[in-house]
Amino acid sequence: MSVLQVIRADGILTVQDLGRPGHIGQGLSRGGAMDRLALIEAAALLGQSTVQAGIEMAGAGGVFTVDQPMRIALTGAPMTATLDGAPLGWQASHRIEPGQSLRISGAQSGAYSYLTPAGGLTTPDWLGSRAAHLSIGIGAVLKAGARLPVGTDPDPEAPSRTIAVANRFAGGTVRIIDGPQTAIFSDEVLAGFATTSFTRAAHGNRQGVRLDAEARFTAGQTGIASDMVQPGDLQMIGDGVPYVLLAECQTMGGYPRIGTVIPTDLPLIAQAPPGARIRFLRVGLDQADGLYRNEAQLLREAASRCRNLVRDPAQMADLLSYQLVGGVTRGDELEEMECRSI
Repeated sequence: MSVLQVIRADGILTVQDLGRPGHIGQGLSRGGAMDRLALIEAAALLGQSTVQAGIEMAGAGGVFTVDQPMRIALTGAPMTATLDGAPLGWQASHRIEPGQSLRISGAQSGAYSYLTPAGGLTTPDWLGSRAAHLSIGIGAVLKAGARLPVGTDPDPEAPSRTIAVANRFAGGTVRIIDGPQTAIFSDEVLAGFATTSFTRAAHGNRQGVRLDAEARFTAGQTGIASDMVQPGDLQMIGDGVPYVLLAECQTMGGYPRIGTVIPTDLPLIAQAPPGARIRFLRVGLDQADGLYRNEAQLLREAASRCRNLVRDPAQMADLLSYQLVGGVTRGDELEEMECRSI
């Protein structure tokens, strides 16, 4: 079995996959990757039929090595990556050899980045997932020296690939549907909410993020009973400030919810860096259903956006090792052959 080793950890690094759905009745939220689409895109780049566990890097990456040749995918929020000092493209797959040093620096935009080895991380699982769930003490933040087992690469000789992705790393317009308490907000509050530009606050983590604005959005009813909440729910705390619940949110809540972010747009909220501008667009359930894609559909769509990676000669440290002049001719061979045939 191969090993991916963390030589240095600069950000908050955890093992993540798609989490543990189906346990909310036992008080356990789904957890898993903050940007689930990034892991799906990694699977597409690596030619995999299922999504594998990788390293989620919040804010910054670190330094990594491998003990056997290994393909990896770099997805999610763009970071600067180098292999033995040579630049590596983001949203792409690459091959790493033993002894080489993979360095990943801070995020250029967005918040969460992913390093996924082909074969996936095979750390111990719990309830069918390898994902760290920090808010309940499952797993832990990765530190320097961590040695992570990696499964078998199904196609180790596959070429490096790149994938085209929409920019979901700088905020934007997020679509929401009505939630259980939308009706207790007045029409005036709902209209003001729809026209307000929010700022992603510095306060936020894997449980949720706060959105700031000068206006406040309070419900017309207080003292509502606590009920089930889930990632994407837009809670209004007591002073009318919205929080968007994310992967490790609690399973019960008593704050009124003005709406719920549709799954298609949840990565945009998760990836919004502090200071990013967010606006909300209220859509109907039929429209939200039409936009929904399950994991298999998302993987097929991601695979259709992949292509072989063409290396930039200006960034090829090993350029001189390539045969670049094979097949060169004088240029007049065809004329000479025609003359000989006369």
